[in-house]
Amino acid sequence: MNPDVNQVVLLGVKGGPAIRPGSSMPTSILVQMAGKTVLVDAGLGCASAICKAGDALTDLDAVLVTHLHSDHYLELGPLLHTAWTAGLKRPLPVYGPSGLGAYWQGFMASMAYDIDTRTADEGRPDFASLFPIHLLDEETRLGIGDITVTALRNHHPPVVESYALRLESPHHSVTLSGDTAPIEEMVAFAIGSDLLVHEAMLTDAIRTLCDRIDYSDDRLYDHIIRSHTPAHEAAKIAARAGVHRLALNHLVPSEEPGITSATWHAAVTPHFDGHILIGEDGMVIPLDEVP
Repeated sequence: MNPDVNQVVLLGVKGGPAIRPGSSMPTSILVQMAGKTVLVDAGLGCASAICKAGDALTDLDAVLVTHLHSDHYLELGPLLHTAWTAGLKRPLPVYGPSGLGAYWQGFMASMAYDIDTRTADEGRPDFASLFPIHLLDEETRLGIGDITVTALRNHHPPVVESYALRLESPHHSVTLSGDTAPIEEMVAFAIGSDLLVHEAMLTDAIRTLCDRIDYSDDRLYDHIIRSHTPAHEAAKIAARAGVHRLALNHLVPSEEPGITSATWHAAVTPHFDGHILIGEDGMVIPLDEVP
């Protein structure tokens, strides 16, 4: 990584785990500040998206997983395994909620034949020791070089261990909401950030989305409504926090006919007069260029 690069790359911006022809990819975010590269969430497609952004998997300095819904960590194992086969030789720490360790042990067990064979036959470094798993919770305050990471428990029922993250370097600050309903605590957590990346939904379109999927009852609809943030509420949080820029991601819905960037802008511009970005896969947001 170029040490002078300070940016956030929205690798995938779709809310939910399913992909279909023409859809965007599930959530993952690359934060590059102070000479470090941090991946937040590892949704499906993140490894390819990192490479398309011009970064090597071996350049990652840490991976943070905000919560254990599949669209946020489904590709964690394949990502790390691919970094190993790409030549990773230094430890790459992974931080996530308490259940992440079980996933990781299961992944290593499922790939044991390949890992053992490549280690013995190709002379690769010990796999398990390269990827230490650490707990992420509301007490988390960790240093990644000159980046300080703090966590805030958000509200994403029924998931209890779900977190927003704030990453700060000597010159920049970025707040990532994670998946959450609107919460008052987010205002103070994000205050003064150069960039707030906040999840968003268009409430009026959720019924149409659920009807198209044709589930037999209202559980999916109820989950989305109670555990995600209407776009206008995300805008109000950004305004109260005094952030310079608001980027919407984890968009729900992300592929309904007739919903465009203009639709999202119409929902947020009455409530936030800063710079607004509607997330797209691969969107690069420079942190040194303040609008």
